[in-house]
Amino acid sequence: MNLNTFYKSLPKLVTNQLILRKIDKNDIEDIFHYGSNPCVSQKVGWDTHQSIEDTKEFVEFILDGYREHKKALWGMELKSTGKLVGTIDFVTLNLKHGNAEIGYVLSKDHWGHGLTTEATKKIIDFGFRDLQLERIQARCFIENIASQRVMEKVGMSFEGIVRKGMFAKGEFQDLKLYSILAEEFKQQEDFN
Repeated sequence: MNLNTFYKSLPKLVTNQLILRKIDKNDIEDIFHYGSNPCVSQKVGWDTHQSIEDTKEFVEFILDGYREHKKALWGMELKSTGKLVGTIDFVTLNLKHGNAEIGYVLSKDHWGHGLTTEATKKIIDFGFRDLQLERIQARCFIENIASQRVMEKVGMSFEGIVRKGMFAKGEFQDLKLYSILAEEFKQQEDFN
């Protein structure tokens, strides 16, 4: 599969509790609900949505990325309610070098229920099986213990600190870097 094909037809993926799908304009209210929560935005590189207009701009940015075949972002729709409760994506994806980076965010209302872990496992599985990636990584702010736990639960290994790896919240942030390789993923699958 090449990148154009992948981006053009971003597949719907299903987990036990979630439908991972493209977002659309109908998701604006749900995204604003968690995007305007400072508890959520303090854990990620983007700023708190101050108004519904901020969310509309974000959604338009994503829709442009879909149209231009440059965005691999899935909305996390909760099967039980049909509500969008977060997003997960390949922040970067390089098929030539066989690697990708995952990013995710989840509504505070749903923290602690394993949803991000479930979505991340599905994206990792898709990356290794369908895209034939060799390496998948994720980064988080040093103080984001919940994100670190997600990375550990999906089998990623801590690689180290990326010093001043991102400018966010008005300053350069140190980030923890985790990764998993294709052979490690296969060993996990063989073990289970």
